[in-house]
This record gives sequence, C-alpha cells and structure tokens, in this order.
Amino acid sequence: MTLEKKDPVEVFNAGNKGRGLRTTKALVAGDVVFTEASYAAVVFDSMSMDVCHNCFRRQANPHRCAQCKFAHYCDRTCQRAAWDEHKRECAAIRTAGRAPKESVRLVARAMWRMQKHGAKAVDSQLTTLDFLQDHVADMAADDLKELEDDVQRFQEYWPKSRRSLSKEYISHLFGVIKVNGFALSDQRGLQAVGVGIFPNLCLVNHDCWPNCTVILNHGNQSALDPTLHSQRSRIELRALGPIEEGEELSVSYVDFLNVAKDRQKALKKQYYFECMCEHCSKGLKDDLMMATKDTGDKKAAAEQAKEVTELSLKTFEKVEVARLTGDFETVVKLCRECLQKQEALLADTHLHQLRLLCKASEVLSYLRNFKEAAECANRMVAGYAKLYHPNNAQLGMAIMRAGVTNWHAGNIEQGHNMICQAYGILLVTHGPHHPITHDLEMMRTQTEMELRMFRQNEKVYQCVREAALLGQPLSEPVKEQVKELAMAAK
Repeated sequence: MTLEKKDPVEVFNAGNKGRGLRTTKALVAGDVVFTEASYAAVVFDSMSMDVCHNCFRRQANPHRCAQCKFAHYCDRTCQRAAWDEHKRECAAIRTAGRAPKESVRLVARAMWRMQKHGAKAVDSQLTTLDFLQDHVADMAADDLKELEDDVQRFQEYWPKSRRSLSKEYISHLFGVIKVNGFALSDQRGLQAVGVGIFPNLCLVNHDCWPNCTVILNHGNQSALDPTLHSQRSRIELRALGPIEEGEELSVSYVDFLNVAKDRQKALKKQYYFECMCEHCSKGLKDDLMMATKDTGDKKAAAEQAKEVTELSLKTFEKVEVARLTGDFETVVKLCRECLQKQEALLADTHLHQLRLLCKASEVLSYLRNFKEAAECANRMVAGYAKLYHPNNAQLGMAIMRAGVTNWHAGNIEQGHNMICQAYGILLVTHGPHHPITHDLEMMRTQTEMELRMFRQNEKVYQCVREAALLGQPLSEPVKEQVKELAMAAK
C-alpha cells in the first residue's frame, strides 16, 4: 500500500520496530519526502488565548469565539474556516461550562472527525488510529492513574447524544496520542503552541542519527492575506542527506545532545522502547560529550572532573531559579564562575559546558552585553558542530542565533558568515518557503550590505551600528557619509 505517486514511500515490516516507512526512490538533502495534514490538532491550554485555533499562528489580538469564549482566531476568515471542526467542540464546551485539558480536546476532535469521515479520512492515509500502538500495557502506575482520570474527564465532556464509547477504546486513543502526538510550532517555528496527530508520520520510526526531519509548514498563509488562512497546517518530512531507494526513513524523537544511556532512558519513559540504533548501541560521540582535557595525571583529572560535574549540576539548578525570578545578573555571575572552572578541565564538546554557554549567551544578549554573549555563542556553536549531524535543525538554529549575536556585537564579518551557514542548513531542514528561512534571507542581505559598508569605511559603519542599537538618529555628517558609500556601491 503506497501514498500518491508524488510521495515516494511505502509501508514495510521493520522487524522488532514493527511497521515502518521506506522510500521507493533515491532522495537528496532537502527533498520533501511527503506532506501530511493533521487528523486532529489542538492548541495548548497555556496558549489558548494567544494562538489561532485554526492555523496555529501567534496573534497579538485574536478574535474570540462569541459562543464558547474559549477558541481564538486570527480573524473571522480563520473562524469560518475552522467552524466545521469547532462547532461540535463549541457546543461541548458550552454544555460543560469550560474547556477540558488539551489531551481531552484532542481525543474528542479525533472522534468527531472519525464519526464524520471514517477512520481513514483521506485516500493518502496509510494507517488509522485504531492500528497505532497505545502502550497502555507498558504504562507505569502513575501514568495509568492519569490515564484513568483523562478517560473520566472525556466521558464527562463527550456529548450524551453521541454514541457512547467504551473505556478501553477511549484509553487506546489517549495512549496513541501520548506516544504519537506531534508538537505544532508557531509561524516562525520557534515555539511549540499545540499538538496534533498525523497517522502517516506515526509510521516513521526513530533513530538518534536520522535521515529525515519533520517541520510544520504553515503553507501560503500570510498575515497580510487572511483569505489563505483556511488552509490546514501540514507537516513536511524532509531528507537530511542522500537516501537510497528502499532505505528506511527515520526521524529523531529526542534531542541528540545527550549521552546514549540518557537518550535511551528518555525514549523508554516517553515512547516505551529500548533504542538500539547505531549511535546508542555503540555509544558514538559519548566520549566527546563527556570529554575532559589531558592534564597528564589521569587519577587527579578524574577527581577534578567529578568535582566540576557536581558544581555544574548545582549551578544549573541555581541558574534556573535565578532565571525564573528575573535575577539575570545572578545568572551571569553564576555562569561566569562555573565556566571558569569548567574551561580548565572540560573539553569544548562537554555537555555541561555547552549547556552553560547556551544559558549565558541567552541572558547576556538579553542584558545587551553582546560582546560577551557572542564569545559564549561562538564556543557553544563550535562544540555543537562536532556533535550534531551537519544538517540538524537544532544546529542551524543555534548558528543563526550566534550569527545574530555577533552581528549585534559588531562582529559583522563573523555574523554574516554564520547567518549564511545557518541559511544553508535551514534550507535543507525547513525549505525555501518557511518563514524562518525568509527571515534568514533578509538578514543575509542586510548583513552583506553592512559588511560592504564595514570594508569601505569601518568608522562610519560603527557609528551607524551604535545609533541603531541605541535607537538614536544619525548625525548629519554621518548621514552624508552613508549616502556617499551607497552611491559608490552603485
């Protein structure tokens, strides 16, 4: 059984992993393997008033549903587009008096769609929710108690006029969503705002070093053209590199930046399987993630590494407390002290050092200490590049942020080079039409222009940069010099 001809995939028996998907033709980096609209999707409870419940775009002043007073939309165009799915939900919320938690809403939406369109909503759908794994039998006692509570809440929410559903079947759907739900991001791809279920994507198995990545494509939606918002958001499965015909397709369910045993533990807890991919079974790159510098005395180095590890873990806890309370000066102080001790012993790829560099760079940028922030970001990216797959989206995003930080710090040449590098990676992982790729293209053009100005007259460039950072107008002499440089460039 295969998808439409344009989608070169087929279902096959993947042995101990169960079913899987493989490609029916050779692919190259950046190819879209297939796209899929969600079977059902909902906005997170915490984002319900800030995100459109139809297209999942963040909105400053969304339009609220006048009936249930829960759902919010970009405008009436999005509201009308969503009405076919929302009308049953709207009535249920009004009857219940309030909206239930997101998992209950998602199961209900899936059931309403199943009752209207059947288990297989579109011809290209390769499997149904009934045939997906729920792992209810593998759940721990606490998870089972939460599942029972969710089933009860669903039964209270589900309209009495509708066909009653067995507890076993409802439990199955909650289990399916727990292990197969896919986080939906906002239009910039920077923040998770909801969760959806994509049956075909559920057939793609995990690998810690995958050959594909998944992104949410908001299609042709534009804030300036709301008539296009009615299009259902879709995921894209994209190839990270060359894939041979007949090769299994894989994605990573967890971030690679953890040693093998920690990734395996996280996968076992969330997805109920033991990862035996090559990177886990051989512990590939674990040595880099825990590497220390050669001091000549192995015994002393081991003791020092243990002390620095304990200090790092305690510092992470203190940093998080200070960050949550808004005490950013303390965050910086803690990071500086710990980084100084880490630098003497830990290698540039050690996870503890990379995580602290990430925190320090973010907070220093927020405090507008761009020079020090850029130094931390550069060290962090150098470590990431030795660990991540060269086309990993996380690596691309980190390089992009480091490029912007260097740009703000006045390191225009390094900033431009990093932005170009990030653009190359995100073209593969996100494609040329994703909003974040458009943003990078504009940044690349802007930094290229500024780099040209810097090379022509560094003094004028620094004056323009300082004025921009401080939000001040340019002096008349500097304006004239900028005009002269612009004319010369033409």
